[in-house]
Amino acid sequence: MQLTEVPVGGEVVVAHVDAGPVGEGRRLEDLGFVAGTRVRVERRAPMGDPTIYEVRGTRVALRREGAALVAVEDVDG
Repeated sequence: MQLTEVPVGGEVVVAHVDAGPVGEGRRLEDLGFVAGTRVRVERRAPMGDPTIYEVRGTRVALRREGAALVAVEDVDG
């Protein structure tokens, strides 16, 4: 499942991050989206983009294109 599919208030674990265009995946990893990290969906903008995620105690706003690079799993596995 992609991070974009998680509803507001949902919590998931990062499975992996795709490379994406121009190293976008690497930037996401630098922001804390690495395998095994818990991510919670805080809120979405009224039109659905961007979305604010909490990762490692920090809030990060991502557009749909960036969040689509992050594959996630349910917290329970």
